[in-house]
Amino acid sequence: MLSGRRLDLLDPSPLDIEIADIAHGLARVARWNGQTKGAHIFSVAQHTLLVEAVMRAQSPRVDDRIRLAALLHDAPEYVVGDMISPFKAVLGGDYKAVEKRLLGAIHIRFGLPPVLSAQIERQIKAADRGAAYLEATELAGFDQAEAKRLFGRDPGLPDTTRQDYLTPWSAAKAEKRFLARFKALQP
Repeated sequence: MLSGRRLDLLDPSPLDIEIADIAHGLARVARWNGQTKGAHIFSVAQHTLLVEAVMRAQSPRVDDRIRLAALLHDAPEYVVGDMISPFKAVLGGDYKAVEKRLLGAIHIRFGLPPVLSAQIERQIKAADRGAAYLEATELAGFDQAEAKRLFGRDPGLPDTTRQDYLTPWSAAKAEKRFLARFKALQP
């Protein structure tokens, strides 16, 4: 990692995880395999910020720790990349096991339980699907019917929020905003 840390992917230690490495990596990983509109890639960092914004809109009183978990839900991708869901399904259990171990170590590093409750997982997944719907229809060329079938419904974000979060940012801007939001969610 740029921080100088060495991360063992098979046995990750929370001590080897730095938020700056996560922000840097996620800001440079493309969602949708880069198949999106805009002058820049739509990064995983920007996606996680969108997911957290959707969660905030859907559950305004949700605890900051749950918002932090939403922000970090795809954090393992800072080292393993973002693979499209159909390819993850082909790879199967081994990929998911590595991803779960990484996420557990990341959670521990930042004061979250290594495994979230099923209720919190569902809440994050609902926000993730809402974000995916928006990304699919506004950036990745899906029509509304197909996006609804695959991801559910439009989460109904205000127009200004949609415009901000769905205009692909430069890697530097995505990294900076990810770090700022992470810091804001700290106790």
